[in-house]
Amino acid sequence: MRLFTQILCASALTLGALTSSADAHEIKIGKLVIHHPWIRMAIGSAPAAAYTTIDNTGSEDDTLIKVTVEGVPSVQIHEMKMEGETMKMGELKDGLVIPAGKSVELKPKTLHIMLMGMKAAFKVGGKVLGTMTFAKAGTVNVDFEVRAPQDDMPGMKMN
Repeated sequence: MRLFTQILCASALTLGALTSSADAHEIKIGKLVIHHPWIRMAIGSAPAAAYTTIDNTGSEDDTLIKVTVEGVPSVQIHEMKMEGETMKMGELKDGLVIPAGKSVELKPKTLHIMLMGMKAAFKVGGKVLGTMTFAKAGTVNVDFEVRAPQDDMPGMKMN
């Protein structure tokens, strides 16, 4: 009985550790850590967008050069910025540099991943498979959590 109890306790501890890391939703590739990638569905016919934070713990810059998302024919890495009184958005054709020792946050109204040409909306609360390709670290599979149009990242306020 004692051995059975020890095995049960060890299993519970292991399951707890797995659950904690799954809840954190971090993906590691080389010296990069991708934190909680998510998609915010659009309202109406507007394109959806994806967001995340990428940490570069290495001593060399890397560049996010390509993103794919299952069921999305056109995916682009975008930035939004103010030019005078006009908000401009456009593709970063050379990719997004992730500086050595720094973090880059993709969030609404700034850097983001634009999902265009979707035939149908993703199910809110579900996950969508994708990939992220970096110039040095290579390609990694990513599960994007799907959120409702009004949802933000925890702790982030929208203007």
